[in-house]
Amino acid sequence: NFKLMISRYSRKEMSDLWTDESRFKLWLEVETIALEAMVSLGIAPQSSLDAVRAKGNFNVERVLEIEKEVKHDVIAFLTNVTEYVGPEARYLHFGMTSSDLLDTAFAVQLCKASDIIAAGIDKLLESVKKLAFAHKHTLTVGRSHGIHAEPMTFGLKVASWYAELKRNKKRLQ
Repeated sequence: NFKLMISRYSRKEMSDLWTDESRFKLWLEVETIALEAMVSLGIAPQSSLDAVRAKGNFNVERVLEIEKEVKHDVIAFLTNVTEYVGPEARYLHFGMTSSDLLDTAFAVQLCKASDIIAAGIDKLLESVKKLAFAHKHTLTVGRSHGIHAEPMTFGLKVASWYAELKRNKKRLQ
């Protein structure tokens, strides 16, 4: 739960990814995919999967309310989903641990967050490249160990930044 994100420093797309609503949507998606696998292996009936697909839902406030009582986030979530689905939800989470659910959903969140960051780097690369070409003949003071050095162009300085951004994007990927 990332309620500590400072909204003025966070892009909406990124902060939305870390809300309880988003987290629980991912949990339901992971649980549904696991149930699909169980159905394909003959461990769970198709009717259970059909019911979860048709009625699977949750209410954030209700999950948090149940969690206060049971002191367990996954049990609270599954209890609330069962309130929507009914007895057919009994195969949800079958054979899984809380870590199976939490780690898988967290990995998906991290991948989505990385995609948002990578897209931001792509936009920045575009802008920095334009800036480098626009200033390829603009003279500026070179720097060496924090003191003035030979003159260079501002475009070259920006091109160096562009190259560093590309390396950073590769590291992120």
